[in-house]
Amino acid sequence: MKLARFSRLGFILAAAGSAVGLGNIWKFPYITGEYGGGAFVLIYLITVLLIGFSIMIAEMLIGYLGRRDTVTSFEELAPRNKHIWKLGGFQALAGLFIMIFYSVVIGWIFNYIITSLSYLPASVEEAETTFTTMLHSNFWIQLFYHTLSFAFITYVVHKGIKSGIEKLNYYLMPALMVILGGMFIYATTLGGFSKAVDFMFMPDWSKVTSEAFVVAVGHAFFTLSLGMGAIMTYAASLPKDANLVKSAFWVVFLDTTIAIVAGLMLFTFLYQYGSGPAKGPGLVFISLPAAFYEMGILGNFFAVLFFIALAFAGLTSSVSLVEPMIQYFIDRFGWSRLKSSLSMGFFFWFLGIFAILSNIDGTKEFLTWGSKNFFDWVDYVTAAIMLPLGGLIMAVFVGFVIPESEVEKVVKPQLKWAYKPWYFSLRYLTPVAMFVVMLSLMGII
Repeated sequence: MKLARFSRLGFILAAAGSAVGLGNIWKFPYITGEYGGGAFVLIYLITVLLIGFSIMIAEMLIGYLGRRDTVTSFEELAPRNKHIWKLGGFQALAGLFIMIFYSVVIGWIFNYIITSLSYLPASVEEAETTFTTMLHSNFWIQLFYHTLSFAFITYVVHKGIKSGIEKLNYYLMPALMVILGGMFIYATTLGGFSKAVDFMFMPDWSKVTSEAFVVAVGHAFFTLSLGMGAIMTYAASLPKDANLVKSAFWVVFLDTTIAIVAGLMLFTFLYQYGSGPAKGPGLVFISLPAAFYEMGILGNFFAVLFFIALAFAGLTSSVSLVEPMIQYFIDRFGWSRLKSSLSMGFFFWFLGIFAILSNIDGTKEFLTWGSKNFFDWVDYVTAAIMLPLGGLIMAVFVGFVIPESEVEKVVKPQLKWAYKPWYFSLRYLTPVAMFVVMLSLMGII
């Protein structure tokens, strides 16, 4: 089936929308707080440049040359052992599995948009009680917003590349940047801004451990939406004369800039109204609402704006997580886009119910194995195994399987003098880094 084509701007916005998600605005600030501030940021930026950018170009290249779904692209580009290499395309399953809990988290954000209109917790303790009550007791509220998330995402992807995904990103990505930009400008007027700048850009190497390096590599990979087939599927719809390197640069630049801006803004508010960098995942749902409360009525306004921006980031990422498997069933089985979209949507919606139940008192004990419940296991398997494995497969495939003449023909005129260092990094440095990250996240080393 012939794919609809992105415009150049549409592709950059869609790919950036895929990359810019909850990892930028939710996860990046709190892991920065956990791993030493400025030192971690520097490690992260170097990782994005040397590994993330390298893999981004490789993933775009596979999609650009293959022009099909992920499985078919691997199969057709492999000179031999096609039946084996096509299995690499099933990295697209990672995005669909991520959606099992991602849709639930977007539901939490929807809930916070509504509640922040009239209520903000007066303390961190009250904020924690509010969040844990929702998490452990309010099944029907979570199910309602999870269903709303499913309905919105399924509607967008069923509209297709041009009318659905590209149009969504044309509106939501600029809106996201305007909201974050406006809040950032306000943050620069506060006294806490200088403390936030010092924290994020003055390295304290005494706080850095070997684990911080592994986390930086893993997060760079996750936040750029690599290893799940999303960028590859989008690149299959690029115009023939597209410049992959420039497109990859703009995606990485926008993704990294938004993460830095979000971190500076959040830490400013926490220094100004709270107790400094909060540590852990509770920053957005617990520490930050309590900080917004200290602003008075302005806090409700900023809280609603912030959670809207967070919802926009989550939704633009979500459509990219589902699209690769939708395209697979369209290409390989001739399904209609509507049938494929509904099937994939119901898959993550149904299993998302178990993700909710795995946190609910009275049912969570039936959905807990070892130290993790169902929600945490899905998160762990995708982050620790599926995404790094996808990156490893792509690095090996482009570096050793696709004939170098084909890679060179497309990439060398765009990278120029940097082509040889990039190709060397892709073949030897990136696979090792991905393998180490995977073993570390699995707790083997």
